Amino acid sequence: MNTARTAANRRGIVAMSLCMASFVANDAMVKYVSQSLPAAQLIFIRGVFATVFLLALAHAMGVLRSPSGSERGAWHSLLHRPVLLRSVLDALGTVSYLAALFHMPLGNAAAINMAAPLFLTVIAVVVLHERVSAGRWMATVVGFGGVLLVVQPAADGFSAWALLCLLGALINSSRDLMTRSIHSRVPSVLITVAAASATALLAGAACATQGWQPVTLQQLGMLVGASLFLSAGYYLAVVCMREGDVSVIAPFRYTALLSALLLGWAVWGEVPNTIATCGIVLMVGAGLYMVRGTRVG
Repeated sequence: MNTARTAANRRGIVAMSLCMASFVANDAMVKYVSQSLPAAQLIFIRGVFATVFLLALAHAMGVLRSPSGSERGAWHSLLHRPVLLRSVLDALGTVSYLAALFHMPLGNAAAINMAAPLFLTVIAVVVLHERVSAGRWMATVVGFGGVLLVVQPAADGFSAWALLCLLGALINSSRDLMTRSIHSRVPSVLITVAAASATALLAGAACATQGWQPVTLQQLGMLVGASLFLSAGYYLAVVCMREGDVSVIAPFRYTALLSALLLGWAVWGEVPNTIATCGIVLMVGAGLYMVRGTRVG
């Protein structure tokens, strides 16, 4: 593997790891607010704030300004078919996952959601024709096994909602692959604006059936914080899918569990048991093998 590809893979790995940490922080805040606020309403409010933050970032980066001598600014790229399709997939994947999460144990949902790297690896081979060694296949499977040991899902938790959660993971995998088809001239921040706004619109439509209830300052503050982390996660999700080989970068979604464990220990004093510790070892080992693969693969 040449030096440029190695560097791209490493940038993608870092972006994916930070992306997962951002999403975990967002999930923790949203889960707390969901105890007192309807799901569609909190997703809508979070999505509106995220869209505003991302638009402000796009403006600061200068990507909204029209090129010299042109009446069409970069924001017109939001209407490109690949961008629109990715946004729709993002909104559907988010709603599917959250709908399942509200009806099944968090550990089960997290375990199923971690099937996304397996989907991505398979799709990367079939669609992108990436070459994946037997060792990388094994590392991906071992990493997923580690995920199961960490979350230790109960057998009675898998139901029709589990199938919906699995569908969400598949949709999100397709969304990530769709990112690869978007032209490199389309700014990453605008792709994230499209995703955030699509999710907000879908949740806003759902609010019409669930009604609206007053929002406290505490709830609003939590949702503002969640939207900041969500915005960072959205942006990094696009960046990592534009760097290096998908089959190398995708398994680093597993770092979301490491972030969740660290947050659980820091906030609630949760310490993983022996089985979970073994799972962490498997996950880290699989990740280190993937990093090695960026040098010798």
